[in-house]
Amino acid sequence: MQASLYAKVYGLVQGVNFRYFVLRHAQELGLTGYVRNLLLERAVEVVAEGEREKLEQLLRLLEVGPHRARVERVEVEWSEYSGGFPRFEARF
Repeated sequence: MQASLYAKVYGLVQGVNFRYFVLRHAQELGLTGYVRNLLLERAVEVVAEGEREKLEQLLRLLEVGPHRARVERVEVEWSEYSGGFPRFEARF
């Protein structure tokens, strides 16, 4: 079953390679979408699409983050798959 995941990750998530952590794992999971820093909110935004099971795996990784990160909370919204992304990328 295909789905779309929208997540905002709060905490110490900028300047700790969080985007590249998400990029690597999302690509390994075969997901499409993007990850970017939200400078005004000091958060990371993740939009990902693909198999629901793979998205749930990514969500578990977002809750932990890379070694230097400190995730305080993750806000999540699920929606229908749109097919609007050709690949997964890090945006700036």
